[in-house]
Amino acid sequence: MSWMKDQVILLTGGGSGLGLALVERFIAEGAKVGVLELSAEKTTALVHCFGKDICVIQGNVTSFVDNERAVAETVRCFGKLDCFIGNAGLWDHKTSLLDASAEQIDKGFDELMGVNLKGYILGAKAALPALTASEGSMIFTLSSSSWFSGGGGVLYTASKHGAVGMIRQLAYELAPVIRVNGVAPCGMPSDLRGPATLSQQDKCITDSLPLESIGAALPLQFTPQPEDFTGPYVMLASRANNRTLTGVMITADAGLSIRGVRRITAGIMSPDKKGNSDDH
Repeated sequence: MSWMKDQVILLTGGGSGLGLALVERFIAEGAKVGVLELSAEKTTALVHCFGKDICVIQGNVTSFVDNERAVAETVRCFGKLDCFIGNAGLWDHKTSLLDASAEQIDKGFDELMGVNLKGYILGAKAALPALTASEGSMIFTLSSSSWFSGGGGVLYTASKHGAVGMIRQLAYELAPVIRVNGVAPCGMPSDLRGPATLSQQDKCITDSLPLESIGAALPLQFTPQPEDFTGPYVMLASRANNRTLTGVMITADAGLSIRGVRRITAGIMSPDKKGNSDDH
């Protein structure tokens, strides 16, 4: 049974990585999908791949006009909007306060926060009338850095902690009409880039975070792929399967948050993984 039959989703940053996996999953679940995507190349690829099931708008999440346009085009194409997913983001490649100059911190803050936090709030504002009409929902992509230090630098970690407060406040403000929730994945292979103001616009996450290091640090001892995280989004967006959750943030981190002090996991390990059970 399709959980999202006849539902309409709008998400930001759907051209690659987790965003693309979400597009694929929601369409497979029976939904129609609108996407606000910055890259012209990725915009063209999405239209070519998904045809009539998708409505793609090229634009910037830091622009309220572009967010409004994305909502209007999605509603024009599919007649309504049931769920807005704020997903577009930047990662700072663990740039620390010590490593960055004052100018880099100043400009990097504006660029990264503009996408990771302002972009979420502008998207929520633009989607508000359509979601009020449909009594729909909002979902925002968080991170392990929403709870813990060390998964990013000071700018990224601050942005993801800020998104937690935003979700709680919006859930409070928009109840009982609109449900607002979040999903916090751990690291994954993707095309997630860094701020141009930190000269990271051409660096993806795996340039700084080797794939083997992701799985080795997780109690479940595998490197999750973007599609592995899509289930919680579908559940939260589904009207039939979520009537009670708002202000909830699902931690989808392959056990990162329950790592032991001396060992990553105390559980039974398969013989080929016993060597990975010690902390790194």
